[in-house]
Amino acid sequence: MAVSLSEKLLNTMKHIERSVWFQGFIIAIIVVAALTVGAKTYPLPYSVELAINYLDAFITIFFLVEISLRFMACDDKRRFLKDPWNLFDTIIVIGSLVPLSDTDMILVARLLRVFRVLRLVSIIPDLRFLINALLKAIPKMGYIALLMFIIFYIFAAVGSIFFDQVNDELWGDIAISMLTLFRVATFEDWTDVMYETMEVYPMSWVFYIVFIFLTAFVFLNMMVGVVLDVMTRETAEKEQENQDNHHHALVAQISELQAQVTRLADKIDSQNDKLKD
Repeated sequence: MAVSLSEKLLNTMKHIERSVWFQGFIIAIIVVAALTVGAKTYPLPYSVELAINYLDAFITIFFLVEISLRFMACDDKRRFLKDPWNLFDTIIVIGSLVPLSDTDMILVARLLRVFRVLRLVSIIPDLRFLINALLKAIPKMGYIALLMFIIFYIFAAVGSIFFDQVNDELWGDIAISMLTLFRVATFEDWTDVMYETMEVYPMSWVFYIVFIFLTAFVFLNMMVGVVLDVMTRETAEKEQENQDNHHHALVAQISELQAQVTRLADKIDSQNDKLKD
């Protein structure tokens, strides 16, 4: 009896944890948690601030109950803890239990409460898919970033050599020159920088056009291409996994049907034997 009750309780927790309305309620709570963090950045009346503190305590307790429910509803507890998203949620929830008082941990506690908004990523599958694809694209993007740094360094050295006398504040050394080039790459009043050097070097516009073409068009498109390539492969792998799961499910159903047919045939044979007797 106790075993059956525990199984029923476990099945109920699984049903609640996987239900659409429960997932929607969690998303709503995360949004409310984000709004409470933002509201605390404004000067508020004491009554409103007290109400927000009570609401924050309720949200913290709810997240603790929710992560406990997910842990208990999981069949493989080790697999639950090995999942990076579950581990992230657990750290955020446990960190949110730190009281917001005048202690040395107050900044950490507030920071973790801000990070609770990121739980939307772990709750919504499509967001998890995007983040996983982005993380897998980082190694390739790192090589592109290294190549961009080399281009920045070369152009910064050239700019520091030729434009140092034009404006020492923008081209005084290679570090300042790289910062100026970053301003040019982001199109932040870059024409002012170009026109200033063109007064001394009329052909300096070639320097800026080539740099912008390389950074803003070539490298940016390379970054986008890498992310799209990874997302395409991830989508193909996910579809293949779904097809494999569907295939295994069909095989299991066919095997079950074959077993039922075999049992039915045996039953018919036994009934025929009895009739013959």
